Amino acid sequence: MLPIRDDQPRYSTPFVTRFLIALNLAIFFLEYALDPQSLKLLVHQFGVVPYHLAAFLGGSSRYSLLAVVLPFFTSMFLHGSWMHVIGNMWFLYIFGDNVEDYLGHFKYLVFYLLTGLIAMVTQVAVNLHSTVPTLGASGAIAGVLGAYFILYPRARVLTWFFVFVIWVPAWIILGYWFVLNFLSGTATALAVQGQNMGGVAFWAHVGGFVSGALLVKAFGERGLRYPYAVG
Repeated sequence: MLPIRDDQPRYSTPFVTRFLIALNLAIFFLEYALDPQSLKLLVHQFGVVPYHLAAFLGGSSRYSLLAVVLPFFTSMFLHGSWMHVIGNMWFLYIFGDNVEDYLGHFKYLVFYLLTGLIAMVTQVAVNLHSTVPTLGASGAIAGVLGAYFILYPRARVLTWFFVFVIWVPAWIILGYWFVLNFLSGTATALAVQGQNMGGVAFWAHVGGFVSGALLVKAFGERGLRYPYAVG
């Protein structure tokens, strides 16, 4: 199921969502311009390599605290392919504006980064000794989806489903997305336990979605969110 647009109104301009989309695309263009060796070095330095954290926690002096922590943030702005970045930015474009409208610009940015951080921690915890870099904005975007699931479950999402284009309640399409990722993550964990495998970071999606759903109400709704008149 591919979402096309939603019908949930917003009452503010989604400056942060647009900025995040532009920033992710700009960084990907820079990645795309690099030669293969430089790109590999970039990904290993600014993507999250779980083994680096495991080595640091084990007392190794090879990796500094900054070298271990910084990628948890920088990895949110790196992508592995055109499909990867376009897919992520499309979901952010459709669902991010309404969550930003609810939280307000600054709180939304903090929320985005925090849920992205929790998502990456979840992924690393499942596969702590992997030497494969993990990167992408999908964990943070999963946090946005979790928030949307809680805030606007009855909103309708125009969805491309095989040869049909139909309106689907948000709770169905986002619930389906979460269940699919949870089952895929479980199956992957059971199949490749103890192995270094690339592919989709399903547990980052799960961790991001759950944290977004749990935290959005704690962040609270911004004031003066709806149109009003003064007399």
